[in-house]
Amino acid sequence: MDKSPAEAAETKKSNLQEMNSDDEQKFIKMTEQEEDIIYRMHRLVGERWDLIAGRIPGRKAEEIERFWIMSEQEPKC
Repeated sequence: MDKSPAEAAETKKSNLQEMNSDDEQKFIKMTEQEEDIIYRMHRLVGERWDLIAGRIPGRKAEEIERFWIMSEQEPKC
């Protein structure tokens, strides 16, 4: 039998949450130039990820923010 619309919506929502949590675990790799721009722009404008992403072609604000969060969580020696 087919699922009811409510069940189908819940399944879709669950699948999206699972995909999002998987994406959150992946570290975003940036080039040295991109990292330099991110660190310098962050000093200037703070956490305005859309402005920072505008300076890096092909990157979205969400990617920049995730990179920043993940890089801040790395253990510093």
